[in-house]
Amino acid sequence: MTTTLSLVGIGSGNPDHLTRQAIKALERADVILLPRKGEEKTALADLRRMIASELLKKTPNVVEFDYPVRDANTPKYHDGVNTWHDALAAIWQNLIATHVPPNGRLALMVWGDPSLYDSTLRIADRVIARGIDLAVEVIPGITSLQMLTAAHAIPLNTLGDPVLITTGRKLREDGWPSGVQTVAVMLDGECSFQHLAPEGLNIWWGGYVGMKQQILIDGPLAEASPKIIEARADARAKNGWIMDIYLLRKS
Repeated sequence: MTTTLSLVGIGSGNPDHLTRQAIKALERADVILLPRKGEEKTALADLRRMIASELLKKTPNVVEFDYPVRDANTPKYHDGVNTWHDALAAIWQNLIATHVPPNGRLALMVWGDPSLYDSTLRIADRVIARGIDLAVEVIPGITSLQMLTAAHAIPLNTLGDPVLITTGRKLREDGWPSGVQTVAVMLDGECSFQHLAPEGLNIWWGGYVGMKQQILIDGPLAEASPKIIEARADARAKNGWIMDIYLLRKS
């Protein structure tokens, strides 16, 4: 018996980001799994609850679960992530066995898009490896990268040039990558642009892009860097959490 898992991209926090395809996929589900990521991120769970209760004509059974915390002290980054993903796969397996009917449909609302710096597809592969007959479908969503460039009204790339999408950790470890004019940085909790020589670099930064509390700062990196650091710290203190993203470009 096959369980269909729909990974539904819901955009970056604005209910208007949901496509008709996303809404239909959620309405078809027998069960929606809704992760809780601790007190500091209750707004993320609340948004998903609102989508399920207010935007769907048919509200499936919503099953909430507590998200395990990744051990940031694991000596090797990838070892810590693999252990974390194994724990999530075990939780999914148990929830499927407990709540999803035979040949049923299961849905997860994924922040942004399931294909861009998100691990739900990898976790689904681990569930399949555990012997669960799972058919996976992906419903694309608006990414935070799209929201960032739209909010700043800038193109992602310069004319005919490539763009590198990377993480704050890689930017800190490797510095500016060779051969690219533009770098988009995600998953950066440490303002890693501080580790770059700012001369000749411009930055376009956004916190909570697409949400009502959206914050935007841009300009030469030397001038914008302290403003971003201060704004980010203030917003995190006020809201208890922050999601941000930025684009760096050689001038």
